[in-house]
Amino acid sequence: MQNWHRHLWANRLQTFLLVAALLGIGMLAGTLLLGENGLWMALGACLLVLLLAPAASSRLTLRFYGARPIEPSEAPALWQTIDAIAARAGLPAPPVPHYVPSPLVNAFAVGSRHDAAIALTDGLLRGLTPREITAVLAHETAHIAHGDLRVMGLADYVSRLTSIFSLMGQLMLLFSLPWLLEGNAVVNWPALLLLIASPHIARLAQLGLSRAREFDADATAVRLTGDPRGLAAALARIERAQRSWRSVLLPGWGNPEPSWLRTHPETEERIRRLLAPAEAPGQAAPEADWQVPDYPRLKRSTARWHPGGFWH
Repeated sequence: MQNWHRHLWANRLQTFLLVAALLGIGMLAGTLLLGENGLWMALGACLLVLLLAPAASSRLTLRFYGARPIEPSEAPALWQTIDAIAARAGLPAPPVPHYVPSPLVNAFAVGSRHDAAIALTDGLLRGLTPREITAVLAHETAHIAHGDLRVMGLADYVSRLTSIFSLMGQLMLLFSLPWLLEGNAVVNWPALLLLIASPHIARLAQLGLSRAREFDADATAVRLTGDPRGLAAALARIERAQRSWRSVLLPGWGNPEPSWLRTHPETEERIRRLLAPAEAPGQAAPEADWQVPDYPRLKRSTARWHPGGFWH
């Protein structure tokens, strides 16, 4: 148990530092471009998106992927499981499960603690065992309980705002070329180079934040179900399925991606962390304290492919 607490606090500290870095990069880019006004503009925009966390974006995301709500009469066991997990996570309302007509094996969560949804693809519902689906539901519920959706929305907004500031700075430099050539204008080159590099720095910080959130959600999912091996098995199965689809859709794919360019940690590392406490010397493997139901198969819908992919 101490190992889990250590991982949780380490991830939370890393999240705080990464969010602070993102905000700092955004405000720095605004300051370099517009001075003090740019600083307050960037800070105000970030605080606005953090406070308002628009529900419209959640609805648009679900609509984009063609998701529809799963009625309680269709899958009562699925609803009972989500209700129980949400109660254990202390959510004021259980997330609504949604069905995504896609053969890809994946799941994602949208919304807030008070109004959330968990989208499950057709490929995931048909390709995973009930035990593995329960683990995935706990993982997505952990994201909702931690407020990850709001934090990652803020990180994405800061990254986009920084990119806009950088583009504006480059356009201003382009329009100022005649005056620069005539010697009638002066450019602060170190500040300009930092402004140009700021979106890439913000993106790396955003990716680091995403990876930290995944480790934290894995740890909380295990606390909710008491079944680390179930989540480890689900992650391994999803990884195998995604590799298969990538090799079909992207011929030649397979070169290992640098760890600092990944939105998710490597699956092998996630599984290692999940199983490490159970395999530590002198510790017994935790037994699942969850009665896994047998989820019924939903009526298959026509699959629709959208660019952009899925995340779990």
